[in-house]
Amino acid sequence: MITTKYHNERFANAIQLVPQNTPPIWFMRQAGRYHSHYRKLKETYSFMELCKQPELAAEVALGPVKEFGFDVSILFSDILFPLEALGMGLTYDPGPKLSFSLTSLSDLKKLKPVDEAIEGLYFQKEAVIRTREVLPKDVSLIGFVGGPFTLMTYASIGKHDGNLSFIKTNQEFVDQFYSILVPLLKRNIELQLQGGAEVVMIFDTAAGMLDPFNFRRYVTEPITELTKSFPNQIGYYAKNSTESQIRQIHSIQNLVGFGVDHRFSIPTILQEFGGKGFIQGNFDQELLFADKSTLKQKIQEYLLPIKELEPKERVGWVAGLGHGVLQFTPEESVHLLIETTRKVFST
Repeated sequence: MITTKYHNERFANAIQLVPQNTPPIWFMRQAGRYHSHYRKLKETYSFMELCKQPELAAEVALGPVKEFGFDVSILFSDILFPLEALGMGLTYDPGPKLSFSLTSLSDLKKLKPVDEAIEGLYFQKEAVIRTREVLPKDVSLIGFVGGPFTLMTYASIGKHDGNLSFIKTNQEFVDQFYSILVPLLKRNIELQLQGGAEVVMIFDTAAGMLDPFNFRRYVTEPITELTKSFPNQIGYYAKNSTESQIRQIHSIQNLVGFGVDHRFSIPTILQEFGGKGFIQGNFDQELLFADKSTLKQKIQEYLLPIKELEPKERVGWVAGLGHGVLQFTPEESVHLLIETTRKVFST
């Protein structure tokens, strides 16, 4: 097991369930298209170059930490690189495109074996190492991988929100693909932890479309397998997750924490599911497009019910968004949310 050292005290307190007044803050997609720092780099480098050249990935990740003062930085990369490593090709034009899709059991024969595929992900370990080197010492660093189910949807239908009937009705195909993909993700997570990631998040953008039985089969069971290998080092987030899905995720042993989207009440989630690790979320990211006066009101409406809780009642909370920062989000809105959150909870 890789020993974890937490660089940010607030993040460490959230993970270790130590009551505190001010929560740690990090946003999904905090380094991305909305940020002028990223857009400036994008004038010179392609998205693939920014991800695959460790020094550039570190520079992208550092940008929002310097600008907004996040407590946690995130590896700058993409969830689809494991599919590229398996030999499926990957281009961005501007969105991701694979060179072929998996539509039958015979297609699985086209994939590289895990021992060969993992070589195509070593750059992520180097990117984590470089990012850790440039970050302030008191900022934590996390990595991430795509959830097995989300990666399967991209591999088979080319996106995460299309017709999932093939996946949902072909269990043998899923089992055989997972027998390749899950071991690769395990190796991928290990690389990021070796590089210095304190936690590796699993992001599942498609899992919210599953019924409870298939969620258990396609999500809960493989995540449980991964947490057995890396106890208290893996977090999870599913977009559009349901309450029953959250209950399944919460039941996973050795999960370091999970996130919820903006449709849930953080006070309610903390009351029902707190006490096992961090819970991240969940200001509605679309509200960041409001005018300043409206946004101030919306932030207060969101924060005050959480503020009413005693520190021990909101133990584990990591302040974030319901999902990631959207393209064209005004930077001043990100500043306002972060600064208001810290101000509200520091008094």
